[in-house]
Amino acid sequence: MMAAAQFRSAISSSEKVDFLKLQNGSDIRGVAVAGVVREPVNLTEPATEAIAAAFAEWLLEKKKPAESRRLRVSIGHDSRISAQKLQDAVSRGIASAGVEVIQYGLASTPAMFNSTLTEDENFLCPVDGSIMITASHLPYNRNGFKFFTNTGGLGKADIKDILEHAANIYEKFTDESLKKSEQAANAAVRKVDYMAVYTSDLVAAVRKAAGNIEKPLEGFHVIVDAGNGAGGFFAGKVLEPLGAITIGSQFLEPDGMFPNHIPNPEDKAAMKAITQAVLQNKADLGIIFDTDVDRSAAVDSTGHEINRNRLIALMSALVLEEHPGTTIVTDCVTSDGLTAFIEKKLGGKHHRFKRGYKNVIDEAVRLNSIGEESHLAIETSGHGALKENHWLDDGAYLMVKLLNKLASARASGSDSGSKVLTNLIEGLEEAAVAVELRLKIDQNHADLKGGSFRDYGEAVLKHLENTTSSDPKLQKAPINYEGVRVSGHGGWFLLRLSLHDPVLPLNIEAPSNEDAVKLGLAVLAAVKEFAALEISALDKFVHQ
Repeated sequence: MMAAAQFRSAISSSEKVDFLKLQNGSDIRGVAVAGVVREPVNLTEPATEAIAAAFAEWLLEKKKPAESRRLRVSIGHDSRISAQKLQDAVSRGIASAGVEVIQYGLASTPAMFNSTLTEDENFLCPVDGSIMITASHLPYNRNGFKFFTNTGGLGKADIKDILEHAANIYEKFTDESLKKSEQAANAAVRKVDYMAVYTSDLVAAVRKAAGNIEKPLEGFHVIVDAGNGAGGFFAGKVLEPLGAITIGSQFLEPDGMFPNHIPNPEDKAAMKAITQAVLQNKADLGIIFDTDVDRSAAVDSTGHEINRNRLIALMSALVLEEHPGTTIVTDCVTSDGLTAFIEKKLGGKHHRFKRGYKNVIDEAVRLNSIGEESHLAIETSGHGALKENHWLDDGAYLMVKLLNKLASARASGSDSGSKVLTNLIEGLEEAAVAVELRLKIDQNHADLKGGSFRDYGEAVLKHLENTTSSDPKLQKAPINYEGVRVSGHGGWFLLRLSLHDPVLPLNIEAPSNEDAVKLGLAVLAAVKEFAALEISALDKFVHQ
């Protein structure tokens, strides 16, 4: 346990922490490691202790336990180099509120939510709340927190409440209170290997899908790339007990400097690494995870990447086999080809919603609540959640659904390796050209006239909407929940305002470069008069 005395001076000498700036939607993110230019540490140990104490008090208020029962909170972390010191600070904060602390060590985000549902007193489950220490695929110097109860991840409003309360707790820290929290943590911390429970549940799910065969993947060669994040367990604890060969799996060892590639299924270098491993080892399937294993993607035996729209198409095919006609909820940057595939080929309904995995999941839950059946909520980023899995975005569970298909195909005598998966997305139309450009808003520019970047961005979008509506070659999307989405020239574009940053991301998909440029020119014509908008990337694209 880090001694409180070691950071007392940090509290007295540090500048005020702007707690609300640590909010990133429904997560908390900050800089936890010094050394990167112009990125001062703002997720300090004292700030972390205050945030954890605020979460514990929020939980006590929500649960209102009987006096005889102490609440329990589980803590896990990914492979980041700041994980241990933040885990200790979180433990102090939780213990200071009189709540029991259960440390899991290296864990995945989905496992942390699962610990609020598991009923097994041998593993001190279920816990009342859970904290995952992670910053997903962000650089090594970042870290953050995700919070769960048995109803799922906390929302934006909850995070804001916790941060406001944390600021008050932080202001009242004294040497004495810090010493007491350290003593409380020493008495309250217990350690459990919860990942053993979580992985055995995944193994059981695949065995069940194959008709209770002990080793349904025997002979299958499946490679895992964990990117030195927390997902290395999948090879030895899930695939091998199912009989799979995992030779050639790479970067399974946790290393918070991420020396090989960013653990991110959307990253080109990461996808190239797993693709090369599959081809070199002549494997049947490749699986890749992000740092905390709530996102994933795959590669088939021919090196064909199954991520983004392809992963959504594949998961949609699997879900619609089980639930014909169901609604698939996705984020807003999915392709027109995916809509046609889901609705015309698979007979489902595509509900394209906003960016943000929590937005997509919450929308699927809402649709079910008003009588529209939905069993899958999934983002192009690789966040995918199923109704059958408590609407938890679990990268490992998504891959288990793929393995279930492989295992059941073999059990029914139609074993053709990963081709059984590739065949399911046959007919998915994909654009020849797909680009994302980021148009930044200069918040210090005089053109903002003292207003917020959000107001300025909304003005850009409104002007684009008005401009494109008068062009007969362009058609505004009839149903759209975020930004301005327009079809034309055989493709489409979407300009939207980032959820958190002064940026307008622009997505363009088209059947040819020439058509993509035409769509880019339509956007450029509308936005070029906004002087605070950095349009050089768009200008370069249309004049290539």
